[in-house]
Order: sequence, then structure tokens, then C-alpha cells
Amino acid sequence: MRVDPAPLRVIAPNLKRRLSGVTSTVIRLVPLQARTIAIAATGPVLPATVPQIPLHSLLTMSRRGPGGGPRVWHARRNIEMIAGLALTHLLRKDLRLVFTSASQRQHSGLTRWLIARMDAVVATSGLTAGYLHVPSVTIHHGIDTDSFAPSPDRAALRHDLHLPDGLLVGCFGRIRPSKGTDIFVGAMLDVLPHHPSVTAIVMGRAVGRDQAFLADLRRKVAAAGLDNRLLFLDEVPADATAPWYAALDLYVAPQRHEGFGLTPLEAASCGVPSIATRTGAFAEIVDDGVTGTLIATQDQAALTRALQAILADPDRLHRWQTASRARALTQFSITTEAEALVALYRRLLGGD
Repeated sequence: MRVDPAPLRVIAPNLKRRLSGVTSTVIRLVPLQARTIAIAATGPVLPATVPQIPLHSLLTMSRRGPGGGPRVWHARRNIEMIAGLALTHLLRKDLRLVFTSASQRQHSGLTRWLIARMDAVVATSGLTAGYLHVPSVTIHHGIDTDSFAPSPDRAALRHDLHLPDGLLVGCFGRIRPSKGTDIFVGAMLDVLPHHPSVTAIVMGRAVGRDQAFLADLRRKVAAAGLDNRLLFLDEVPADATAPWYAALDLYVAPQRHEGFGLTPLEAASCGVPSIATRTGAFAEIVDDGVTGTLIATQDQAALTRALQAILADPDRLHRWQTASRARALTQFSITTEAEALVALYRRLLGGD
């Protein structure tokens, strides 16, 4: 929904067209934060449900916020930090610059330079904070447990989504080597012949050179004669992913590298346990042996063993499903994340 820029105290840019974890975060948080502070997102592609202003209004909005005070600019990417600095130093907008870091690796020189010029820095986990060279506050990502919830009629949901019956194992998100999509496909090619009731789903988008990566995966699946049981589905909009999680029995996060990693949390909130690698915040999200299994990165054999074990034990899978939803409800509420960020904004705005 379009809003008037004049009364805004906080702007959350999303300067990327393609779906990503950052985009999902903005889409979920901004409507919730708008209940307690005047905030809007801005970017080239945002769902109508998100309070937003057009990008061009950044050029024409008043230099100062309502009452003559500053506004907060909350960046989550390098390009958004650069845009905030440009608005501040070239257009003389009175902004307090915030950056959220989810990365768990050493930043480039450019990123460190940009971060050093922020007024506040948020880390999404304790591990992330350890890679920062400036003071930060740790605020974990949360999940909208009302939107991401188990389906009351999963059979009907699968019918509506044109998905098969039986056990569904999913792997969602960008299709590229860093996400480990090939590891998931390789493990499922080993597992599926031994579990005739199981269907695997890869849902996401490959762009640029990753299109050849996806084409190679498709060829391997077809060569194994399993293209009717390992499905490649197109990416869906960020605000339409919840039903796809709710249709699953098990989720796999096979990433080689990850910053935070929302997908196991989205799955858990829908009552779907995960097998996840030890990267990003997965070890904080998945309670090993209770809501899923953690495995080493780049270990297809370990993923195959984990899949074989849980698919052969439906009682344990059911316990994991129940525990996953309970853990999401008690420890990963998006309300807690939203409240912590709004408190940070208010401090930067002078406590108003």
C-alpha cells in the first residue's frame, strides 16, 4: 500500500528485484513495525500488503522528518548502505543509518568501509557479531507464526497446489552451488529408489550462469528416470511461500554457505522439521535430534544417511513436526524481532 512519505520516521529499502531472504525479512517486518512506528519500505518490487513509498519520492521528500527530527534508514545490503550515504551526503537528508549484517565471513574492504559509517549495526546472530569490526547489537530473525502455520487440511492444500500425496521433502530458495541444491538433488537420487512414497521438490530460481547449473541438475534427474518424483518448480513470491512449506513433511537446507538462513525457520513454523547444514544460524534454529538433524556442509553422504534414517522412522518424524512448531512459537516470534528493532529506531531518533 502506498503511504505519504511526510510523516515517516523509518524507511526500509529493498533495492533488489529478485526474491531473497532479505526481501522476505522486509516484507514480513515492515507491516508489523508499522503498527507502532511510522515506517515504510521502498524498492522496485514489493507486495501491495507492505506499506511503501516509490523510490522517486526519496529525492523529493523533506530533508527532515516530522517535527524537524531525523529519519532512520535501515539498510540490509551494500547498495542500500551506499544509497543511504548518498541521500545523507549528496541530498543532505537528515538520516540515521542502520545496517543489519547476517554474514558469517570476513567482509570485503568496501563493506567494512560502509559499515564503519553507519550509526548503528545489527547482527542477526552471535556468530555474525564476531565478524564485525564495530560495536553491534544482536537481534535474531523471527517468524510470523500466524502466516507460517500448519495447514488444517494438508490433503486439500496439496490438491490446490497440484502436489502429489505421500511424503514430500522440499528444498526452497535460490538455485546455485552456494545453496547446495546439487547436494540435495544428489542425495535424493540416492534415496528416492528406496522410498517409493516420497517425492522431492526443488522450488526456486536460477539466474545468470546458475541456469546452466540448474540445467545440469535436470539432466541428472532425467537420466535417473526420476523426473516424475523429483520436481523442479518455479519460484513463488515471498508473500506466497507459506502454503508450500505447510504442504511438506520434511525440509532440507543443504547450504554450503549462509548468512542467517530463514528457510528452516519458515518450515518449522509450519510444523515441518529440517535437515540442515552447520552454517548460518541453522544450528540456533534446528534443535538437533528434537526438531531435525544438523550435518556438516558439503557432505552429501551425511545428508543421504540422515534422509534414510528419518524417512524410515515415521514416528520420530511426527515428533519432530510437533516439536518444530512449538519451538517456533516459543523462541522465534517475529514480534520480538520487530519490537527490538523499533526500540533501536527510537533510540536513534532521540527516544521519541
